[in-house]
Amino acid sequence: MKPVALTLAALVAFSAPADADPMDGVAAFEILPGWRTDHGTHMAGVRISLAPGWKTYWRAPGDAGIPPQFQWDGSQNIAAAQFHWPIPEVMDQNGMRSIGYHGDVVIPVELTVPDSGAPVQMRGAVQIGVCEDICVPMTFDFDAILPVDGTRDVAILAALADRPQTQGEAGVGTVSCAIAPLANGLQITTRVPFAQADAVVIEAGNDAVWVSEPSMTREGGMIVSQADMIHMDGGAFALDRSAVRITLLSRGSAVDIRGCVAGG
Repeated sequence: MKPVALTLAALVAFSAPADADPMDGVAAFEILPGWRTDHGTHMAGVRISLAPGWKTYWRAPGDAGIPPQFQWDGSQNIAAAQFHWPIPEVMDQNGMRSIGYHGDVVIPVELTVPDSGAPVQMRGAVQIGVCEDICVPMTFDFDAILPVDGTRDVAILAALADRPQTQGEAGVGTVSCAIAPLANGLQITTRVPFAQADAVVIEAGNDAVWVSEPSMTREGGMIVSQADMIHMDGGAFALDRSAVRITLLSRGSAVDIRGCVAGG
């Protein structure tokens, strides 16, 4: 398998700090080996344990956060990975919004396994940001085997249950998004027919495109949000509306919306 950079939860296995330093004890990683599902995937999990007062970040951490990154080299029997992120918290960090987790969090990782009769080997490194009064990146190496005959794990099952609702489950109708050019990118305006949200996150579906923290207003039965999108290299880019991801966050609940249609 070629090296791949993914957001943290990309995979994962047991990991331990390569070198002892003053940050030891702030964060720890553990792989929950998981089990083979009825449809042939392997459901594993990553547990992130944080010292009191520290936090780490969701896949889209906000301008104040450090996005998690995962790389692996030498992994075997993995064709793809899908991450089932538990509902995150919206936090204030020095007057800026960040999105993530305090305490312990388990992130389920569902792996597509080409050889159903063989174990999965996961090897590589993961980098996350952790913050208290200051923010620091932490890197952990890992190398572990996920067995074929693993058993269902209650911590992974609980994390799977703590997920955002889908658009259909939440009863959200057609979501529209209007695109307008900016001098150095695009501006997106989304309209979601939903009654309540404390915060909105918009993702471009392209890791090379930065998205600003959206503004949010309510217009009748619509949640209207607007954000700027800028490509990391500063150049022009095309936006695939079907890849846009909109998350509505409220205290203890969320709605995950995939794609939007053209509209004003």
